[in-house]
Amino acid sequence: MNTAHGSPPAPHGTDVTSAAHAHAPIGSDTLLLSTEQAQAIVRLVEASPGVRRRYQFFVWTQSQMQALLPHQVLVCGAYHRQRRTVALDAFHNIVLPPDVLASLTSAGSALVDALVTCWVDGRCRPRAVALDRLDGAAADAAQGLRGALGYTHLLVHGVSRPQRPTEIESLFIFGGIGGDALLAQRSACLDLLLPQLHSTWQRVSANELELQRPVPPAAPERPGPASTAAARGAITVRECQILGWVREGKSNQQIADVLGISPLTVKNHIQKILRKLGAGNRAQAVALALARQLIDATHAAQEG
Repeated sequence: MNTAHGSPPAPHGTDVTSAAHAHAPIGSDTLLLSTEQAQAIVRLVEASPGVRRRYQFFVWTQSQMQALLPHQVLVCGAYHRQRRTVALDAFHNIVLPPDVLASLTSAGSALVDALVTCWVDGRCRPRAVALDRLDGAAADAAQGLRGALGYTHLLVHGVSRPQRPTEIESLFIFGGIGGDALLAQRSACLDLLLPQLHSTWQRVSANELELQRPVPPAAPERPGPASTAAARGAITVRECQILGWVREGKSNQQIADVLGISPLTVKNHIQKILRKLGAGNRAQAVALALARQLIDATHAAQEG
């Protein structure tokens, strides 16, 4: 189900028909809301900004949305720009057989493609799709859905790019929405809720995708004054002097002559330096000392 990306259009209105037909979009009768439904819409809108994770989205749809659009299964799709396809996810409060779940959420699923085709053919209006009217490869999946759950229709709606109905930004498939007599009312409610549903799922999808990205390894920190001071606490001033001359390639005798001490004392200092730095030889000790900023390129000149 490959699509292209773009800005979603403004969702459609909320007119409905008095009767639902197979694969029929909604007609022209106005949806009337009860006081309880109107209050549910207010609660749904107020709670939406706090929905940022997948589990929060499920709670949101099972609480505020169930009062307006009762359902057992909700499949949500959002355009994935890296994969250039619509990624599908399912939320359900009943047990779904693995094959039924796969038919509703797999990329390129014959059933989902058929549902999208019906929705586009209905001019991107909320669409109640009769499962027994599907044919081809989608018919087998539809039969499995009907046999496992007893569904006769699936309700489909979404958001696509302006003037490009096949380029989907978000897609929503509802199952377990009630009998034929309720299809028109449920479809009208879905049309009314689409803007909030679209924006909330887009936010959740973006956040979940961001959380799945691997965290790049942190760059090693340069030693600051505190860490340098701690390192210098382990190496004495005299040992730093000796490290500076070792870096210049001087022998124990030459260092002893410069500092006015015996070569044996220099050797003892170097042995202590190797132990403190965990170095195996003089060259490694110098490298570790430079990395820890115990000595620098001007050290020998300053000592001289």
